[in-house]
Amino acid sequence: MKSTHTDDATDLGELKTPGKWQGLLAVFNYRYLLKLIVSKDMKVRYRGSFLGMIWTYIKPLTQFFVYYVVMGIFLGLSKRGENYALYLFSGMIAVNFFTETLRQCTRSIRSNRGLVKKIYLPRELFPVSSLRVAMVHFYPQVAILFIFCVFSGWFGGVTPGRILAIIIGFINVAAFGLALGILFGALDVFYQDAENFVDVINMLSSWVSPVLYKWTMVAAVLPHWGLMIYLLYPVTASVNLFQLGFWFPTTSGTEALPPHVLINGGISMVVSLLVLGLAELVFKRLEGRFAQEL
Repeated sequence: MKSTHTDDATDLGELKTPGKWQGLLAVFNYRYLLKLIVSKDMKVRYRGSFLGMIWTYIKPLTQFFVYYVVMGIFLGLSKRGENYALYLFSGMIAVNFFTETLRQCTRSIRSNRGLVKKIYLPRELFPVSSLRVAMVHFYPQVAILFIFCVFSGWFGGVTPGRILAIIIGFINVAAFGLALGILFGALDVFYQDAENFVDVINMLSSWVSPVLYKWTMVAAVLPHWGLMIYLLYPVTASVNLFQLGFWFPTTSGTEALPPHVLINGGISMVVSLLVLGLAELVFKRLEGRFAQEL
């Protein structure tokens, strides 16, 4: 019998392997699904809440008020520099953005175990969606800070370099938070101790970064090499960049900032992106076992 061949036979060379790993690039191709996951996360977070998104304003303002009263008034730090309230708040929002991103990204794979076990989709969607949710909470804090900065004379001292500092600071802290979130999110599938490590990192980042105090207090006790490592730590670098962009233009210009803030911020951002690349490699190695472990 003569075998028959159809003219419209499929060209196997054009087929693509299903589920081929693309890393974070796959998130762009699944951006509509990312939007749905972000919407789902927001609904779950505020389910049954009467105030809803208003908590996005209440929590940081309450935190700021407590810090300002205790550190600024009781301990007298507000008398040691200009516009201590803006100095405090500009650093605080950078740390809050990092801690929320890291905490939520770490829990993202386990909290979406139902989707992970049932269907294939890029696993990076879950930590990236957590980053997007953290941004939703971050932007209102920036808006509040910007309003107070404007009333404190921000436009009189702002320069393109200080605007650039805000942009670099945002990219830096977002990349570093996502990098550690992807890493610990993958580890959290196998070891629930990962969340405890994240809590420790968040606590250290909140107190190590120069938010409640001036960086000069750290410079007085650290050797030069230790100070350089401290200033290049992405969270610290982002805090300094935010303070340069938001707080410093409202001062008389005599306040002391770390030397080469923009250069240190750029180096720190490169470090954050390198850490993000390494975290992706670890994630790629472990994600094939997520469904089995969950």
